[in-house]
Formats: sequence, C-alpha cells, structure tokens
Amino acid sequence: MTKNKLTFKALLRFSALAVLIALSVFLAYEFGIIELFLNEEKLKNFIKSLGPFGVVGFVLLQAFQVVAAPIPGEVTGLLGGYLYGTFWGVVLSTAGLTLGSVIAFILGRIFGKPFVERVVDPMVLNKFDYLLHHKGAFLVFFLFLIPGFPKDYLSYFLGLSRLSLLEFTVIAGVGRLLGTILLSFGGDYLRHHEYGKFLGLAGIAAVIMVIVWLFKDKIERLLRIWHISRYRKNKQKK
Repeated sequence: MTKNKLTFKALLRFSALAVLIALSVFLAYEFGIIELFLNEEKLKNFIKSLGPFGVVGFVLLQAFQVVAAPIPGEVTGLLGGYLYGTFWGVVLSTAGLTLGSVIAFILGRIFGKPFVERVVDPMVLNKFDYLLHHKGAFLVFFLFLIPGFPKDYLSYFLGLSRLSLLEFTVIAGVGRLLGTILLSFGGDYLRHHEYGKFLGLAGIAAVIMVIVWLFKDKIERLLRIWHISRYRKNKQKK
C-alpha cells in the first residue's frame, strides 16, 4: 500500500512537471522567446531595452539557454562580448551558464531518471551511462572542457550521478570557461569592427572543432575505458 502511494505521488509530481514544461514551451513560442534566441539583433535590442537591468537580463538569458537545451549558446556568448567587452562578457556569461547548469542539475536530481529521459537525447544517455556508476569528478571536468560537447544535456544527466551540488557547480563554471572566453573575444572584436581578428579567431575555433569532431568518438571511448577500469580497481581495493 505504501509502495502504491509513493508510486502515485511520483506519477502525480512527474505529470505536474510535464504540464509545466509543456506550458512553458508553448508560452516561449507564443511570445517569441525561442525566436529571440535565434536572432542576434533582436537579442541585442532586448538587452538594451532593459536599461540598468540589462546585466541581470543577460545573465538570465544565458541561464535560460542552458535549461532550454538545445537552444544554441553561441549567439548569447558572442552577445556578451559585444555588449560588455571581453572581461565582463566572460564574467557575466559564466555566471549565467553556471546558474543554468545548476538549475538543470537540480531538476535532474529532484525529478529523477523519468524526467531526465524526457529531456536528454537518448544517445547521450546511453553513451555516458557509465558516469552514474562512479563519481568521476575529474573525468566530468575534462568532458566539460571538450568543445562541442553536449554540456547542457549532461547537466541534467549528472543530476542522477554521485556528484555533490558544490562539485558540479565548480565543474560547470570552470569547465565552460574556454568556450566562453573565445566567444567573448569574438563578440568584442565585432563590437570594435575588428573583422580580421574575428575571422582569424573563427578560423582557429573551426579548426579545433573539426579536430574534435574527427577524434571525439575515440577520445570518449578512451575516457570511458579509463573511467571504468579506475572504478573497478577502486572497488577491488574495498
């Protein structure tokens, strides 16, 4: 009887969350929020229209694009550098991205696997399922450093892991820095009409992305093998 009550409560909670998500998505499309993220000019005008609250608005926009994965974060990353320069672009983007990652992590932890399976791409779930068997904080940090890695999805997924909220917050904040710095530099170049530097930076980023894309599967396979073997050794010691 108790088990049935718990199952009913879990089902009720999950149903309420599903309705809330569906309503949020509907409102996002109805009021043009999704379109806003895909149009750099509209985003720029929106932030400027907030006046003194523009900084808070930008941080929340960065957080939202993580929670509403897979909305691309490149536009908001460039926007940060364009509006606030490289230094403050990095600071504000990092604050927003970390906040969004933590929210996704907490949602995954509170609502559990059924919710995460609804939000996260099944391929990501299957590929990184091994991360749930052992904490592996260093490995997760390394994965966050890889350009083009599905960090937004992983934030939800890691809510099911053994990582503490503090550990994840540090990993999410520091692990995204490289990409954030590059995007902020790019936005700052555009702000000062330094198109040659921007194209040079874009070229370097493109080369890195191609290299990562070519060797990503091998890198992920090696990391998976290393992680599992380390987990087994630690288990044998105990």
